[in-house]
Amino acid sequence: MSTTTTAMLSPGSPKAARPRNRALTRFRRHRLAVFGFSAIIVLVLATIVGPWFIPFDQLHIDLRYRFAPPPAGGHLFGTDQLGRDLLVRLLMAGRISLTIGFAAMLVSTAIGVLVGVTAGYYGKAIGIVLMRFVDAVLCFPSIFLLLVLAAFVHPNVLTLTLIIAATSWMEVARVVESQIRTLRERDFTKAAEMLGASGRYVMFNELLRNAVGPIIVAATLTVARAILMEAYVSFLGYGIQAPTASWENMLNNAQQYLGSAPWLAIFPGLMITLAVTSFNFVGDGLRDALDARFDLA
Repeated sequence: MSTTTTAMLSPGSPKAARPRNRALTRFRRHRLAVFGFSAIIVLVLATIVGPWFIPFDQLHIDLRYRFAPPPAGGHLFGTDQLGRDLLVRLLMAGRISLTIGFAAMLVSTAIGVLVGVTAGYYGKAIGIVLMRFVDAVLCFPSIFLLLVLAAFVHPNVLTLTLIIAATSWMEVARVVESQIRTLRERDFTKAAEMLGASGRYVMFNELLRNAVGPIIVAATLTVARAILMEAYVSFLGYGIQAPTASWENMLNNAQQYLGSAPWLAIFPGLMITLAVTSFNFVGDGLRDALDARFDLA
């Protein structure tokens, strides 16, 4: 074998490295996805470390500065009806909203993957029963199902996460079931079964590993969906309760002051819009980056 050929096939050569970087390259070319990813990083970092650099406490009440417009008295985003600094409350609220979004995504994705893999691999009676159950749950509007569940439990981060996850896993299950059903007929699956691999091994080591792309995309979009669903619930009074702040209950509490203090609604609304839009952009970018059809070129 020639030196040139050996260099082309060596693990460190650009020719060999290209397949590993192909998806990352496509993602970088998706400008909206890069913007969304950057915005998410900024939001997460701001909510984690931002409150340390603000000389106000989120629960400190100062009636002298009620409805102070930005940036009066050092309050860059103004104050609310109790004189509390709006910026520090937005950042602390972001911790709650993003935690619920990410946690609900993890739980709903785990449930959806388990149901989808089982239904797609076994098919027949088991698959039919599971997917008909998924279809039955999807028949109920998610917002009404969410409100019914929220009305019977005490609203906190844990209960809201579980409730949102319980109404969000069905789409993930359908995506995973479709992928697994397709991969079930591939040669590598037949070969693994002929070699005596157990059903659990085939499902989670062969099939699930090859379906990870659509799962990642679905999980990313689920975060945006979870943030919006928490907004629906909080807007109707069933979400995180005062004095704990979330973007959603801040927006709900601001509706009566739209005329006199519009910044109370503008800033939480912008935060929700930025977070949801960014996750949707990242989901679109990941869908394009992980699309296997591009690898056929």
